[in-house]
Amino acid sequence: MDAHHIYKSHNKTLLLNHLVFPAKYRKKVFIEKVDETLRQVCLDISDRYEINFIEIGTDIDHVHFLVQSVPTFTVAKIVTTIKSITAREIFSQHKGLKRKLWGGNLWTSGYYANTVGMYANQEVIKRYIQDQGKEAEYTKLHKGQQILDF
Repeated sequence: MDAHHIYKSHNKTLLLNHLVFPAKYRKKVFIEKVDETLRQVCLDISDRYEINFIEIGTDIDHVHFLVQSVPTFTVAKIVTTIKSITAREIFSQHKGLKRKLWGGNLWTSGYYANTVGMYANQEVIKRYIQDQGKEAEYTKLHKGQQILDF
């Protein structure tokens, strides 16, 4: 399924995020049966929440998601929703898995998140902004530095 704009009464958005969730202790838990459960649970999440899974890919100890959502869902809310529901359902359907994780959680507390630009990268957007209002001379109001570490 491809990402399309989401139309609401007062906005049109196309917000995509690449999320990576490692399994707790980097345990090798994503085998074929667990993968199928994860896929189905994610499709169920799509039906109930405004979270659209564009792509899901598993490596044996972590999962990559490409998700689309609406502006009212923060990345943290998307992550919390996906992690909590998938963990509950996977543990429910695969009883021995929780024991393999020493009775703990399916996911680590951390995650990786990155925004995805479908139509433009940073340079294209910068040029687009600079080309606005060509009748008047462009005035740069702000140039910030990307902050990589907090």
